[in-house]
Formats: sequence, structure tokens, C-alpha cells
Amino acid sequence: MSFQTKRILKKIVSWSGLFFFALAAYMIYVQLSKYDLEDITNALTGIPARNLAMAGVASFLGYVALSSYDYLALKYIGRHLAPWKWIFAGFIGFSVSNNAGHAIVSGGAIRYRLYTRWRFHASEIVRMVTFSGFTYLFACFFLVIVGYFLTPEHAFAGGSVSKATTLIVTIISAVGLAIYFGATIFYKKPIIIKDIEFDIPSFRMALAQVFLGSADILLASLILYFPLTSFVDIPFDVFIGVFIIAQVLGVFSQVPGGLGVFEGLFLLIMPGGHDPLYLFSALIAYRIIYYLLPLLVSAIVLVSYESYHKISRGRSIRRILSERLKLQKKEKNESPVQP
Repeated sequence: MSFQTKRILKKIVSWSGLFFFALAAYMIYVQLSKYDLEDITNALTGIPARNLAMAGVASFLGYVALSSYDYLALKYIGRHLAPWKWIFAGFIGFSVSNNAGHAIVSGGAIRYRLYTRWRFHASEIVRMVTFSGFTYLFACFFLVIVGYFLTPEHAFAGGSVSKATTLIVTIISAVGLAIYFGATIFYKKPIIIKDIEFDIPSFRMALAQVFLGSADILLASLILYFPLTSFVDIPFDVFIGVFIIAQVLGVFSQVPGGLGVFEGLFLLIMPGGHDPLYLFSALIAYRIIYYLLPLLVSAIVLVSYESYHKISRGRSIRRILSERLKLQKKEKNESPVQP
């Protein structure tokens, strides 16, 4: 592959981050456009301010946990970075991938654009994004197992097929976790895929992955739980089983933001025969607090950063050109005059 082709591909990947950002914004618009402004207003005003505030705090802490994925990934590849940079990249990346779907592609494109500016090699970024993907995957495995044993009768429908499916998913999750933890202890050889070397994390780091990923998902569940309790009296142990299954399947469906998949599964699995209008009200609040608001904030932050980077780069170029001109003038003045 020629240098020019590589340069073009690098620019395409870099700019694709902004494309996925726009896609995420569009998916939020599509989701909210299903409801009238009056419905959205009633949904929010029907929820006590205290519950919305607690959901907002949970959302903030959830994105702190999500940003920490990048910190853990940096430790995995053995690189150090200023905290504001990995927090910035993590927040922007996850606010986009949460809405646009295809987290490895959409979030990866944002990270590629940012980390290459901070002198990271493409292979390092691939390793980081892959590591973060496994962090979420194995956290899902762990929480599916916990959810199954906590609420086997409440979180799922009572049919034999549903129970069998639930048991199969739980067994797959347990096997997946066992293989991963076993590999961290007994398998020390790196895995090479297309010239990129992936080291097996240590057992301690694998535990950190499961803990961090579980904290992220549990905090995300609270963002829906607090508005929901305004309308429905449901114990958290029952709710978390419903949320985990709907969330995990929504993510694995690869539909942007789990759009429609999460809501449909949540309403289907939710026990008690509650009024769908109240459930939709809580779901709308959840979408706004966990998806829309972080995307709006990240849009402002990203545009500000891109503008600053452009201005700073322009100043650097002008300064370099000015220094070169001064050097040329100095050399010209100091050169001996030919007779």
C-alpha cells in the first residue's frame, strides 16, 4: 500500500469519527420524534425533581465509569496519558457509541481521531478499543449470572421456553467468564491478529474489568430506576434482572442505541401488567438523561476542542513560517557580498 493511499485511509478513519457523532445525534432525534412535545413535557413533569436529580447524578457517575475504561485500557497497553485526555476521549467516545451503536467502530473512530493527535500508533488504539469491548462483554456475562440467581422468576416470563433460554444464556455467560479467567492464569502467550499483538491481561486486571464494567451497567440501570419508581412500585432486585437482559440484548442487536429493541424488551419482560404510558414516561426520561444530554454536552466540548486545535495549529504554522523567514533574512544579511 502506497504512502498516499495510507494517508487517505487515515484521513477517512479520522473524519469518520465526526460522521458517527452526527449519526448519534440523528438517532436521538429519531427516538424523540416518535413523541409529541407535550408527551415529552408531561413525562418529565410527572417525575419528581428529586428522582430526576438522582438519575442525573447516576448518569454523571456512569460516564465517569465509562471514561475509566480508557484508563484501564491505557494500563493494558502500558501507556501513560494526562487524566484530562483519557477522560475527554472516554466521555466523547462513549456518548457517541451509546447513541450510534457499533461501539467498536463508532467509538473507535472518535478515539482514533483523538489518540493519533496524542502520538498513539493505530495498533495501540485497536488494542485499547478491543480491550474496552471485552471489559463490557465480560461485565455483561457477570451481571447476567447475578441477575439469573437473584430474580429467576421475576425478571423473565414464566414460560418453559423463556426459562430454558435464560438458563442457556446464563450457562454461556458462566463458560465465557471461566474461559477468560482461566486464560489470565494459565495462558501467557500473546494472540496475534493481523500483525497486532494482544496480550492476555493479568487475573487482577480481569477482575478490574468485571468490576468496572459492572459498575457502569448498574449505574446506567439507576438512571431508569429512579424515574420508574415515580410510577411503579418495583424492588430493585426485580428491576435489575429486567434491565440487564433488555440492555445486553439491545447492545448486541447492534441497533444504534438499542433503539426500540431495549424499550420493546423492557416492556415485554417487565412483570406486573403496569400501564405502558407510565413505563414510556420513565423510558423517555432515561433516554434524555443518559443519551441526549451527554451527547449535547460532548457536542459542545468536541466543537470547542476542534476549534481550539485548529486555531492552535494555525498559530504554530504561522510561528514556524515566521521563524523560517527570519532565519532566511539573517542568513542573507550575513552572507559575504560577492565582488
